[in-house]
Amino acid sequence: MSAAQGLIVNDAIIKDVRDAVTGLDYGTVLIKIHDSRIIQIEVTTRKRFDDVWKVEEGGGI
Repeated sequence: MSAAQGLIVNDAIIKDVRDAVTGLDYGTVLIKIHDSRIIQIEVTTRKRFDDVWKVEEGGGI
């Protein structure tokens, strides 16, 4: 059996993965699989401060 044949993905899992991805500006979505089943979705959010160093424009911490 190939890995794709044993992988069970239902609509609820697809929705959770889609929501995790669309809810991020920057970050990581990690899908953990055990015995060909998705068992966990981890979301790591990153906050970017691209303009934080523009102190002359009021930016900075």
